[in-house]
Amino acid sequence: MTTNALVASSWREYAPAVQTATVILDPEMPGVSALVSERARLGVDRHDELWDGLLHMSPWPNPRHGAVDASVMLLIGPRGRRSGLVPVTGFNVGDLSHNYRAPDGGLLRTADLAGSDTSVDSAALVWEIVSPGDESWLKFDFYAAHNVAELVIVDPRTREVHWFRLVAGRYERTDRSLLVDLSTSELAAQIDWPPLAQLER
Repeated sequence: MTTNALVASSWREYAPAVQTATVILDPEMPGVSALVSERARLGVDRHDELWDGLLHMSPWPNPRHGAVDASVMLLIGPRGRRSGLVPVTGFNVGDLSHNYRAPDGGLLRTADLAGSDTSVDSAALVWEIVSPGDESWLKFDFYAAHNVAELVIVDPRTREVHWFRLVAGRYERTDRSLLVDLSTSELAAQIDWPPLAQLER
């Protein structure tokens, strides 16, 4: 069994159905270059990602997504600092020229900060806030390959937190972090969740 299969086997039972997206295979298609440039000019490309050379354009998160992200940072960030880790938002993991992901937030080791000014090779912990139809659950293989020790998936619609720990190249579900003094249930109970009615908008 390959490493990818090992990683995939640990998360598929938890992952909901992921909506499909449109992939444009012709880089010379009229308007594509202009669209990419315009998104960069407006600053709305900060959540875009390259998946083995394929550009995945993500919509800008809505305020409810941002509120959950901020709540997670307020809960995990200080605990990370006490463990000697650096809380970070708005960063990229991987090679910006070909293959990278943009988690909502995370904790970096001091050594991780020695990378380039625009991306890091690894992280101690990353979290993803799930939006309808996004690709949070499809990033496990990538994060495992980049030795991200812990991965947290936060779903505002179900008000659930899924915490995973990297063990021998694959993610296994865990109830408590080894990096910060926090459990899955404690994080879920303390997040300032938006009203469910707002999430249907």
